[in-house]
Amino acid sequence: MAKLLVGNAPCSWGTLEFESAKGEQIGYARMLDELAETGYTGTELGDWGYMPTDPVVLRGELNQRGLVMLGAFVPAGLKDQKEQERGIEVALRTARLLAAVASTPKPFLVLADANGTVPERTRMAGRIPAGAGLSDAEWNTFAEGANRLACKVLSETGLRTVFHHHCAGYVETPEEIARFLELTNPQAIGLVFDTGHYTYGAGYAGVVDALDQFGDRVWYVHFKDCDPMIAARARSEEWDYFTALRHGVFCELGKGCVDFPGVLRWLARRRYDGYVLVEQDVLPGMGSPAESARRNRDYLRSIEKEFI
Repeated sequence: MAKLLVGNAPCSWGTLEFESAKGEQIGYARMLDELAETGYTGTELGDWGYMPTDPVVLRGELNQRGLVMLGAFVPAGLKDQKEQERGIEVALRTARLLAAVASTPKPFLVLADANGTVPERTRMAGRIPAGAGLSDAEWNTFAEGANRLACKVLSETGLRTVFHHHCAGYVETPEEIARFLELTNPQAIGLVFDTGHYTYGAGYAGVVDALDQFGDRVWYVHFKDCDPMIAARARSEEWDYFTALRHGVFCELGKGCVDFPGVLRWLARRRYDGYVLVEQDVLPGMGSPAESARRNRDYLRSIEKEFI
């Protein structure tokens, strides 16, 4: 049987990229200890400065725990051409650090929109109406910026870029994901498919159908579940993204509506040999991150037979 490679991310220990969602942070050393102790062998970087930015120090922290660096999440305001240069600068700084500690498999630069910064998109997350997104001109600007960033990261560091579709950003719905992929260079930029963000953003749980649709561009996978009852309440009561997040719209794996056995079967058919990365958005007051991470890992072990 093929071995399922499973990582977890700093966001599962409360280090979310949104200031409004942050509480008292758990230090990176404790986070890495607990991540390894609960059965994961890979991680992502988290916010810049959360883990050491000296590659020698960072490599040592990873090696002593037997962990692989899988990537780093870099949000960038791609809609605005003026913001793109700043995004490229941050992406290159991050990619250089990733490249310096790279092992096998190589990490990805995980590019995303500047999610949660546009009030309208934040307010309507999970229920974006058709035609409410970017204009044709804005799409061209957005895609051109993503292409330039990915090409610069690849040429300077040898690392590939994957784009993270995400609620409360301009690439959330299935139609927006398809448009982004249509306009971007398939040699330079792929997709990190996030099961939870897709489910909430699409309004239904058809993740396997989506993987079929986007399959050739799916280079990396994030495992996140979605509670259908909370998602329905968020839509009916018109919660914004952060309110839905605080109410636990992204629940622990196996407790929502994402078909993870089907996803594993899809990955096996595609001979996927990379990592899946668990992301469990644990906010202050939601309980113990380590115990949540353990339950998520145990759930994946219980269905790992599907990855054959």
